Amino acid sequence: MNKVKLVVKSRELTGKKAHKLRREGLVLANVYGPEFKSQSVSVNLKDFIHTYKTAKETGVVYLSLDKQEIPVLIKNIQTHPVSDVILHTDFRKIDLKKKIQTEVPIKVINSSEAVSQKAGVLLIQSETLLVEAFPQDIPHEIEIDISLIKDIGQEIKVGDLKKTEKYEIKTPAEKVTVSVVAHKEESVTPDTTAAAAPEVITEAPKEGEEAAETTPTSEAKTEVKDKSSKPEGKPAENKPATPT
Repeated sequence: MNKVKLVVKSRELTGKKAHKLRREGLVLANVYGPEFKSQSVSVNLKDFIHTYKTAKETGVVYLSLDKQEIPVLIKNIQTHPVSDVILHTDFRKIDLKKKIQTEVPIKVINSSEAVSQKAGVLLIQSETLLVEAFPQDIPHEIEIDISLIKDIGQEIKVGDLKKTEKYEIKTPAEKVTVSVVAHKEESVTPDTTAAAAPEVITEAPKEGEEAAETTPTSEAKTEVKDKSSKPEGKPAENKPATPT
């Protein structure tokens, strides 16, 4: 397999001053690892995206840094919460002659009879599995064949996966990777009873204080309207009755 190479440059700007580099289309990064002094670097955003599509987080990438060739794995990608632009990443330096442990994503393949014919629901219980291997033998993904699941309620555990000499899965054997469960429909009972208006309890007004204002009833509103239609002023004088 051809080497995956990536050119990075040393950087001195850190913290808020490093925002200037992002505006120039660069991704901030750190290189770290055993027996290696952590170093701050930057990498062209387009070059990094192209490399990541090939290597992901399990493939070996050879960094070109100050005339050095450093084998690394890509780790801890940080993106902007709104734009999803890559802001920062880490490069984990590795020794190609020593086995390492890293998380490897799983990939579900084929179809399950319990899902396609019996209306079961497929649950992925674990997105990744911990793998130990030489860096060049780390798989990009671990395939899980769900065609083995025939009935609802069945599951595939780590111990059920095929063994290989290239790598060892360190996740406990009893860990469930995928399962198929019955589809449950929630029954909603319509509420036919109208909710009763809550009782409002107010404190009785103290002596000398006015009671709280309340909304007038229809009769009260009519009374108010009748009173307001009469002009204010002195009461009408009583005129003597006209003699018959």
